[in-house]
Amino acid sequence: MANPSDGSWDYFFFGHDSINPPTLSQPEEPTWQEPPKPVIFEQEKIEKPPPPPPKPMPEVVETPIEPPPKPPKQVKKVKPSTASSSGSNSGGVAPVHHQHTVSAGAGPPGSVDSSKKGRIVAATPSIVSPLNLLKAIDLLDDHFLKAYESAGDVGKMLEAARMHYHSNFAGSRGHINHSDKIMRVITWNRSFKRLPQQDDMDDKIESDEPDTHATILDKLLAWDKKLYEEVKAGEVMKNEYQRKVTLLNKQNKRGVRPEVLEKTKAAVSHLHTRYVVDIQSMDSTVSEISHLRDDLLYPKLIELVNGMTRMWRSMHDHHRQQFKIIQEIRAPYEIILPPRETTEEHFKQTNQLHNTVKDLHGHLQRLMDHQKDYIKNLNEWVRLSLIPIESSLKEKVSSPPRPPETRIKYLLHAWNDHIGKLPLELAKAAILSFSEVVRTILELQGDELNAKRTWEHTYRELERKRRQFQDWAHKYMERRASLAEEAGDGAAQNLPQDPIVERRIQIEQLEIRLKEEQENHRRLCKQVREKSIASLRTHLPELFRAMAEFSLTASEMYRSLSSISQNRV
Repeated sequence: MANPSDGSWDYFFFGHDSINPPTLSQPEEPTWQEPPKPVIFEQEKIEKPPPPPPKPMPEVVETPIEPPPKPPKQVKKVKPSTASSSGSNSGGVAPVHHQHTVSAGAGPPGSVDSSKKGRIVAATPSIVSPLNLLKAIDLLDDHFLKAYESAGDVGKMLEAARMHYHSNFAGSRGHINHSDKIMRVITWNRSFKRLPQQDDMDDKIESDEPDTHATILDKLLAWDKKLYEEVKAGEVMKNEYQRKVTLLNKQNKRGVRPEVLEKTKAAVSHLHTRYVVDIQSMDSTVSEISHLRDDLLYPKLIELVNGMTRMWRSMHDHHRQQFKIIQEIRAPYEIILPPRETTEEHFKQTNQLHNTVKDLHGHLQRLMDHQKDYIKNLNEWVRLSLIPIESSLKEKVSSPPRPPETRIKYLLHAWNDHIGKLPLELAKAAILSFSEVVRTILELQGDELNAKRTWEHTYRELERKRRQFQDWAHKYMERRASLAEEAGDGAAQNLPQDPIVERRIQIEQLEIRLKEEQENHRRLCKQVREKSIASLRTHLPELFRAMAEFSLTASEMYRSLSSISQNRV
């Protein structure tokens, strides 16, 4: 399974496990392919009659392409002395001395000169080594995982994993291949009880399990449907009752036969009795709904508010730590790193990072949309559920009864009002801006890979033409020597001009083009590295600052909701 430190960070900060940081103790090794020198054929000597000497072939002296320095072997770290370990800060973190070396010659402040070659230098606070940069990236990744893990309690309250398991799109979720610690984080709330296998247990309801947020909503939905059917049936019966009462009044005015009048009175009395029974059933249903709403759902909402407060507070702490980490490695980052090419794997991982940041932008938007929709719908349902059902058989009511005031009503009203004021757009803008930065880095890496493919194609073409030239030159020299032996001195002077020079010029032009393309690739390699690191150093603090501010505002909002609920007790 891939290490979480691998990926685009490895490319940006040169921290692969198999590659050691730079030192002065290891000689440079060539990393750039150097085309072989052209083979110069020596013309064969011709015996009598000696032909006129051919024009000398100009020797091409190729300038060797200087390869970029390879990352040298790692120098052993200096073990902190007892004095330094005893002078650790009160926070319990001992100061760690890191060693670093740079190339001899001109270098940034704090670098060693050639006279101190091989000496181990302890890093001062103004210099950060590539190993420390990799460690910082590992810390950033760990804080992301811990921030994700902080949502575990809320996920368990809402049974997020169980809902995903039973959803229709559960099979479309891709496999996450990260590391063991990520698997440990994402597997919370996935332990489900085995369903009973006996046929007689299929329809049995496990009443010993405590009610969850989802089960309470399911019960409310069932009772609400029952109340809807009862109210609808009651309205039909009420209309029938009012129609019979109107008929009875007309019969009294007309003076119909007594038996007809008694029959109508019996029907009215029967409808009245049924309506009273239905009203009692509706009252029982309303009481059950009120019990579920006020005694079961309200505590679950308070529990959810407290869980959201802890979740956003934890996320704020982790994003704030990420901001501090990136600030610490941002200011002193004045170190020369050896050039490194972009590989297809680097390009693939940068593309994966770009897609992940885009997903973060979309998921944050959907998270807030779902929260707003849930609270808005729940608030509207509570408002409607508090309206008393009219139980009078009269056609008109002078003044409808006033809805009662409950704690859940105040909580949901405040929740619905506060959640719309969160600075969501600022957080989304920071994420989108960072996504564009990664997309720009992706385009630069694509240009670098195209430049590498270009000079590799030219190199293959040059090798092919060299082989063709060698075969042709060998045959041509043999044929020329044979013609020179057969012809006299005068005939030798009439031989055409040596075509070897013309063909060698074509090869030399390809060699020049290859050097230019390799130099262009080397230049792009350096530019991509520098621009990538500069962009990350600029926009990563903005991203973490925006996420920390948003999570802090969200935690304060939920903390205020918790205070509102406590004041209403």
